[in-house]
Amino acid sequence: MSARRPPPAWRLPPGVNAPLWEYLNTPRLAAEEDAYFADHPLFDADAEALDARFRDPGRLVDLGCGAGRHSIRFAERGFSVVAVDLARPMLEVVARKAEEADAADRLLPVQANLCHLGCFPPETFDYALSMFSTLGMIRGRDARRQALAEAARILKPGGRLALHAHNVWLNLRDPQGRKWLLRQVPRLLRSRREEFGDRRMTYRGIPGMEVHLYRWGELRRELALAGFRVDESIPLDEVTAAPIPNPGRFPSLRAGGWLVFASRHGR
Repeated sequence: MSARRPPPAWRLPPGVNAPLWEYLNTPRLAAEEDAYFADHPLFDADAEALDARFRDPGRLVDLGCGAGRHSIRFAERGFSVVAVDLARPMLEVVARKAEEADAADRLLPVQANLCHLGCFPPETFDYALSMFSTLGMIRGRDARRQALAEAARILKPGGRLALHAHNVWLNLRDPQGRKWLLRQVPRLLRSRREEFGDRRMTYRGIPGMEVHLYRWGELRRELALAGFRVDESIPLDEVTAAPIPNPGRFPSLRAGGWLVFASRHGR
């Protein structure tokens, strides 16, 4: 099944452009999600890191849950989980999988825009997830900042956020990436600095998809602006998703991306 035609640009949700709208509303992508990413190395790496750090069951919100790989696992571990996504087809998959896992009583699927989470009161959750470059898929710096601010608002003081982001400098490693970076330089020198790192691609058959690739300093600043303190950052190998060896040696250039664990500042 294909997606419905996107609405006019002025009617698109905040943080969403036409290609992302198509991605969110294409049922086949939700149906194929688990098979498409089977054996992806990052999926094992981030699950292991999360399980090691989020041990005590509590209230957890999975922001951009996709097909629910983290939501289901945490619900099975006894956490009270709210799985949030703007893609209704993904949430339908999550609900079905929760039933099959006998975890439906501990998991609530919610369709919402990560930039506007007014459906949740402040200080609701102990834990929040934003994995597999979910933040980078939100279009526009202001929208990404709003999403981080909303994540902070709905976390309790001291509540913990786990986030994954890609590193813009991974593009130095191949000729095509270096050419793309060279074309990005004018954005750093002009008023479009906030767009530096927006890379366009064809993703799962949808042309024009974009993801924002972060610089480490940029990501750290954006988290601080939203009210988070970075507790730990794990630079990951681009291919294996394992923590890079000798992380003290230029991790901002060598990492394919980061797993970041951050705490919301208390009052």
